[in-house]
Amino acid sequence: MAGQRIAILGGGRIGEALLAGLLSSGWSDIVVTSRSEERAAELRERHGVEATTANAEAVRGAALVVVAVKPQDIEALLAEVGGSLSREQTLLSIAAAIPTSYIEAHVAEGIPVVRAMPNAPSMVHEGMAGLCAGAHAGAENLALAEEALMHLGRVVRVPESAMDAITAVSGSGPAYFALLAEAMIEAGILLGLSREISTTLVVQTMLGTAKLLRDQKMHPVELREAVTSPGGTTIAAIRELEQAGVRAAFLNAIQAAMTRSRELAGGQA
Repeated sequence: MAGQRIAILGGGRIGEALLAGLLSSGWSDIVVTSRSEERAAELRERHGVEATTANAEAVRGAALVVVAVKPQDIEALLAEVGGSLSREQTLLSIAAAIPTSYIEAHVAEGIPVVRAMPNAPSMVHEGMAGLCAGAHAGAENLALAEEALMHLGRVVRVPESAMDAITAVSGSGPAYFALLAEAMIEAGILLGLSREISTTLVVQTMLGTAKLLRDQKMHPVELREAVTSPGGTTIAAIRELEQAGVRAAFLNAIQAAMTRSRELAGGQA
């Protein structure tokens, strides 16, 4: 599939990250768009690709059209490119909280639409994305979208009904880890460590723990029990966290995020 043309509509952070990932894998037939000519020139210079402000022209001849704009900009973008799309193309939206039915209503009948929810670590190609098919998207459309998104990290296929949960867990997830990191760094400072050393300790510990869980396929309970000695320091800390209701707070927080995602998808402000 790597010989097919890709149009990335929106050269922001996620759009540029996808562009860089595709280029690093040898996928060279790519055009990217931006609202400003200055940004288009910057993308041309940095990556050596075709970059333009003309969205309708960019989609012509592209097998995969990636909509990488902010949700509030998607209606205007679809109005601009809707008449240039064909049923032979795959339209992949990575605009948060926008259902495939909304996109399908703003383009020609029968256009295959695929929706994805990537997260912030996509910018360093360690992202996580949920992927679902719209009414007219088949296996080949999903496969093409998945191949492109794999350059941002990992991809899971889900029914669209699960996308609000994906948003709540992995879409918003980096903020939860950032909040935890912030608290642990402050704790290190309270214990007399410098901010620099405390930050290094916490960030590397988070990274290493994630790699253990992923690469060694360890269950979180298994890892926690391996670190927790009878009567030791870790169990004393875990007791405080459990008494503070941290586990329940995370359950409630992530459920609240899913509820809000559903409200946004339904058009509520």
